[in-house]
Amino acid sequence: MASIKDVAAEAGVSVATVSRVLNDHPSVSADARTRVLSAVETLGYRPNAVARSLRTDQTHTLGLVISDVMNPYFTELARSVEEAARALGYSVIIGNADERPDLQDHHVRNLLDRRIDGLLVSPTDGGSPLMLDAARGGTPMVFVDRWIPGVDVPVVRADGLEAVRDLVAHLHGLGHRRLAIIAGPAATTTGQERVAAFREALGAYGLDLPDVYIGQGDFQADSGRRVTEGFLALPEPPEVVFAADNLMALGALDAIRARGLRVPDDIALAAFDDIRWFVHTDPPITAIAQPTGELGRAAVRALVDRIEGRPPESVTLPARLVVRRSCGEPAPPEPPPAQSPAVRSPVRRSQT
Repeated sequence: MASIKDVAAEAGVSVATVSRVLNDHPSVSADARTRVLSAVETLGYRPNAVARSLRTDQTHTLGLVISDVMNPYFTELARSVEEAARALGYSVIIGNADERPDLQDHHVRNLLDRRIDGLLVSPTDGGSPLMLDAARGGTPMVFVDRWIPGVDVPVVRADGLEAVRDLVAHLHGLGHRRLAIIAGPAATTTGQERVAAFREALGAYGLDLPDVYIGQGDFQADSGRRVTEGFLALPEPPEVVFAADNLMALGALDAIRARGLRVPDDIALAAFDDIRWFVHTDPPITAIAQPTGELGRAAVRALVDRIEGRPPESVTLPARLVVRRSCGEPAPPEPPPAQSPAVRSPVRRSQT
């Protein structure tokens, strides 16, 4: 690999001049700048990023710790983060926590040791001392999707409350009254929030959410399968299973089919976190879609604002309901009542 000394020799300038050109310093003549850039291209010179970071105290690298890289929602989120960061001149190092607090802390510690400029995290829980220390210790940080209550860190997330209300209204309109939920981990804000939103939406229709209709999952397919098997074994199974994430919905679908039941004829199924796969299941699954790409871009903007000394903002974007066939077909509209032939009134002409 060519060194900075090779570039200086090729361009006929000093090493200091090459350094000034590479750092876009204004005190370089146009001729010297042209010769240096030509030499860089000819020799294929690449600046040493590590050495530059030691000089500038910046690595132009962001860390992203996501909850589960196998979950299509987080895969799409990571992709949008990487694209947005690259557009702003930053690289991204990704760590997969796999819904494990210990693995989350491992990645956070590793990223901090690598002197990243800022950290994006979707916390697996709110009790990690390392996470709290990093958030309170001056590391530029933004929570995305999930957050730790009481910690002064910007949060970029989607608000699913209105979409859950729309879902329950849809289910109620189809005649469903016994609705159950596969909940996410209680240690996560999304796990708590989605159960609370579901309960509130049911209450608006005078419907209860009995304890037997709340199954504790962990945002993994196996837990969706296990919880749904329990629902189906009840003396009075629910008419609808609402999974609080996409992987648990796929596990629920497996459990329903294993019993020889059909969706939606025997039991309806809906999910939080829409994914592309849902249009290919039979039947396609009704789901609440989050604006994943925009969440990733907003999270990067907030973090870079914090890194570069601008006031960052928390961002909350709306989720939306995507209705498909997994909850049943809407009843056909009733025909308008038959009307008698119109009776014509005699035409009155004014007399002049």
